Amino acid sequence: MLNTKQVVVIGLVVVLMAALFSLDIKGLISPEKQQKDGARGGDSKNVELSIVTLESVSVNAKQALSANLSHQITDLEDALKYASSVEKLKLQKQLAQKWDDVNAPAPSAFYYELIANIDKTYASWLKAGDKFTNAYQNTQDSLVQPVLVQKAIVAYQKAEVLQPNSLDAKIGMGVAYVSGTAEPMKGIFLLRDVVKEDPKNVKANMSLGLFSMKTGQYEKAVKRFEVVISQTNQPEAWFYLASSYENMGMNENAIGAYIKTKKLAADPGLGQFVDRKVKELKKVD
Repeated sequence: MLNTKQVVVIGLVVVLMAALFSLDIKGLISPEKQQKDGARGGDSKNVELSIVTLESVSVNAKQALSANLSHQITDLEDALKYASSVEKLKLQKQLAQKWDDVNAPAPSAFYYELIANIDKTYASWLKAGDKFTNAYQNTQDSLVQPVLVQKAIVAYQKAEVLQPNSLDAKIGMGVAYVSGTAEPMKGIFLLRDVVKEDPKNVKANMSLGLFSMKTGQYEKAVKRFEVVISQTNQPEAWFYLASSYENMGMNENAIGAYIKTKKLAADPGLGQFVDRKVKELKKVD
């Protein structure tokens, strides 16, 4: 039985797929586009870091909130400005949670970073990295996204220093390097290292599967998603597996995987999509 959160995620999986494939993985795109992007100047990264701050992402996020919620957050921010050292951590945690509650990952991540700087524990830095990962994966802002990616990497690096054998930190770094830097292979190697140490690691295999899809390596993607399914039977993995089979021209396998997705997800929106997809694939056969 899926909980509400899982159902929502699966109901939106088609949209997420579209978003995934609309993004470029830097370093795996055409040389012409890389040259064009690089021509924007080597100083642009420093400019982005100076412009994208806790204050800027908070102001932007408040625009999507009701006046009441915005005022609540502003009151906490004002209190933080004049708080003692002892009170600061408590208020930062409140603000981080408040931004979590309104589903605003960017300002939330910045507060978790502040908390980690005070707390200085592995768990805090890992959480900050995960929050920045959530933030960069949920923005299409080309100015903000690279900054969030770099902050995620730094947070995971600090977590790894405190716990050198952390697979979670290595996975987080790997995903970030592939998704938003000019060193995608560095990320791939990190994820492969994780799989060497833990062949059935769900997060690493799911990430490698998605990256294989992005680069058109569908046979490799299938193998990764099969590992994920063997461990968790996730509806998301079945969906990506079905899409990979479809792209390989293995329509019968794709139909079976799509139907399995529908059964596990039990989401009306996704169910309608699957019904249409199965109908299309049967016509092709």
